[in-house]
Amino acid sequence: MEGSSAETSPAKPLWRRIVDFPLMAMLVALALLVLAYAAALLIIRVLPPLDQALNIVAQAALIIGITLLVYKLAIRHLGDRRRDDLRLADAPKGLGIGLALGAVLFAAVVGVAAIADVYNIIGDGGTSELLKALVTMAMVPAFMEELLFRGILFRWLEEFGGSWFALALTSALFGLAHMFNPNATALSSFAIALEAGVLLGGAYMLTRDLWMAIGLHAAWNFTQGWIFDVPVSGTDQHGMVEAQLSGPELLSGGAFGLEASLIAMVLATAAGVMLVVLAVRRGQLVRPWWVRRRLAREERLEEAAPA
Repeated sequence: MEGSSAETSPAKPLWRRIVDFPLMAMLVALALLVLAYAAALLIIRVLPPLDQALNIVAQAALIIGITLLVYKLAIRHLGDRRRDDLRLADAPKGLGIGLALGAVLFAAVVGVAAIADVYNIIGDGGTSELLKALVTMAMVPAFMEELLFRGILFRWLEEFGGSWFALALTSALFGLAHMFNPNATALSSFAIALEAGVLLGGAYMLTRDLWMAIGLHAAWNFTQGWIFDVPVSGTDQHGMVEAQLSGPELLSGGAFGLEASLIAMVLATAAGVMLVVLAVRRGQLVRPWWVRRRLAREERLEEAAPA
């Protein structure tokens, strides 16, 4: 991951060097993402009345479709180290692995919580909310949040300050963003930063695309909300069972849900650390921008030195 195309390419005009600088490219990408989302919302507002199920699907398709189009046409072409983190050919494998890992991981969290007697099924739920859960709890949040936090923020923060800088800062920002959720506390935001920030950041570092992280995020949300009836980041859900959390908040997560529990923090963070370790072992660590420039300069001087 130590490509030096920016240092060895022909000199570019000043304006292009400014636009291609990692932090500037990140700001442009953020602006494009906001415009894409705003355009989708404007179109949704003028949609004719539809059946509820069709309306849910149409809105999700517009949000994801327009955002993906803007990503393909513009965002992926920004910066010196251009790449496509949403290659469609990689989607089946990445999504499959992410979906499986996310479902198994949260099932393990619930299993430990049940053994500790802080999670109990108290009745039957229903399947009427299945489509809504798939779309509004899993698909759209997973796609949009991963594109924002990993596909834009992590990508260009890493190009500027290196992998460790990007992992730490995007994890903190991800936790901070969840501070505004219902029933959020300082502890729940810290838990999200630690467990989800490291887990999803590790998935991105390992695969160098967004599909595994999207699958992980979607399955984590869907499994906890619809299958186990656990609040998703503080928002109460209607699942296929009716469940209750009780006992010490350190184990149950309180009103925020199991994401704020010590159980999730330990299990999910451990899984995230494993992904990061695998990424490092596979040589996926990126050095800071100024270190890459220094090394490239030293390499050029060595090549230019007389034998």
